[in-house]
Amino acid sequence: MDLTFVLDPEVTPELQEQLVELWTDVSNAGGAVGFVAPVTAERVRPVAQRQLAGVADGPDRLLTAWDAASGRLAGVVFFESQRFDLMEHWRLLKRVMVHPDFQGRGYGAALLAEAESTARDWGLAGLKLTLRGGLGLERFYGRSGYTEVGRVPGGIRVADGDDRDDVSMWLDLRETGPVPGQRPGRA
Repeated sequence: MDLTFVLDPEVTPELQEQLVELWTDVSNAGGAVGFVAPVTAERVRPVAQRQLAGVADGPDRLLTAWDAASGRLAGVVFFESQRFDLMEHWRLLKRVMVHPDFQGRGYGAALLAEAESTARDWGLAGLKLTLRGGLGLERFYGRSGYTEVGRVPGGIRVADGDDRDDVSMWLDLRETGPVPGQRPGRA
């Protein structure tokens, strides 16, 4: 696996289009990132623009992962501030995505490990994420040290008659000892 991570890349029109393509492809492959397949780039674009606005103009941060062999955008994760002083000691991870062409190579785990390392460097106390139940994502995030801390039964309506749980997971960065999913050589 050969990934290059870039924190806070310049949000250029080219990067925006690469993100929209990634997000569309992930959604159409069944990824639980805010849409239900089939979805078009035209549907994803305004949501992506709003997410990127928090990076360009606000307190949110973006971590990108680039596949070294192809030079393509392989994955992204947003660190979203809650914009509330009493919650500035942690961040919400949003839109954890790896392009379907690169799935199964460990890129998702590597992206989470880099996000964790970045959050530790910032001195954050924790990372939270939410997920759509029923897809086994709890196990995936659990392997990276996240634990379930809340669940709203039927909180996500995928389609009429298909409600999924809205699951909250937390990674406590204040714990001592080895960190699950941490890459060797990282502090």
